[in-house]
Amino acid sequence: MNKRIRTILQYLFFLGLGIFLVWWSINDLTADDKSRIKEALQTARYWLILPVFVILFSSHLIRAIRWRLLMQSLGYHPSIANAFFAVLIGYLTNHAVPRLGEVVKCTMLARYEKIPVDKLIGTIILERIIDAITLLLVFGITLIIQPDLYSDLTEAIFNSKPDPAHKTVSSSIILLVIAGIIILLIATWMIRKKKDFRDLGQALKKIGRRIWEGISAIQHLKKRGQFIFLTVLLWTLYLMGGFLGFLAFKETEQYGIREAFAILSAGSIGIVATPGGIGAYSYLVEKTMVVYGLNEGIATAFGLILWVAQTTVILIGGLFSFVAMPYHNKRKQIEKSRPDTQ
Repeated sequence: MNKRIRTILQYLFFLGLGIFLVWWSINDLTADDKSRIKEALQTARYWLILPVFVILFSSHLIRAIRWRLLMQSLGYHPSIANAFFAVLIGYLTNHAVPRLGEVVKCTMLARYEKIPVDKLIGTIILERIIDAITLLLVFGITLIIQPDLYSDLTEAIFNSKPDPAHKTVSSSIILLVIAGIIILLIATWMIRKKKDFRDLGQALKKIGRRIWEGISAIQHLKKRGQFIFLTVLLWTLYLMGGFLGFLAFKETEQYGIREAFAILSAGSIGIVATPGGIGAYSYLVEKTMVVYGLNEGIATAFGLILWVAQTTVILIGGLFSFVAMPYHNKRKQIEKSRPDTQ
């Protein structure tokens, strides 16, 4: 199959999945749920949109500064403005075509900062490894402070009633399902590629070696402490974005950091699952809040508003960056070529 056609089909599949999850979220809402949503939206504290937008834009700026540190370790020193514009352009592109944004943002930055694209892609891979490790830590913290969350969330998703006696069984079933999927994927790969277990072992070693090389590349950073600080700050901003979201509705204002960790974990999965998190993000946040006893209608509205806030920042920032980046660099070039006047 042609690579472009395969990419389009993959995008349509995940976009369709997202739209299905949006439909599934609102399909079973009762008249009472819809009435609660209407009341919640009418009484929402919309002035909180401004600090939420500031937090979201700040998180993108922090990501750009952190990415710049990786480039500096390679001997390149792009401007923070160009890195920031490229990050926002990448996020906007990912909303249209998943994963294409990483290539586009590297290409845009390479165009104006004269940095080889392949080296920039290497920094992106390292970033993703670090983010994956950080997300695992977030999952770990979430489970430490709420050990029964996963089983409760599974029961909420499949509309089964919580039963403490079956929580251990539910967790075991989840692990078995995940293990089964992994085994199925490996078996499919071995059959299609005509590989044996020796090839599988070599592939796993290669993957492990690349991951280790990516992680150990941090040792070459001249400002490792600053990089770690920016990573912690980045994810703290993500956490605070959800926490501020609780204050937007009187029905959710009683929730705190514990619940904020839960929606950060669930929402991160949703962002990865579908283009821009459409459907998946709001659905998983909704089901997470239902676990905490929030009315399903309010939980639906809460999840959608969080997703809309994040998407709006990406749309505004991305579209602005597409215009601002060439203008900024053209102006910078004119200033460089202008003779000094005494």
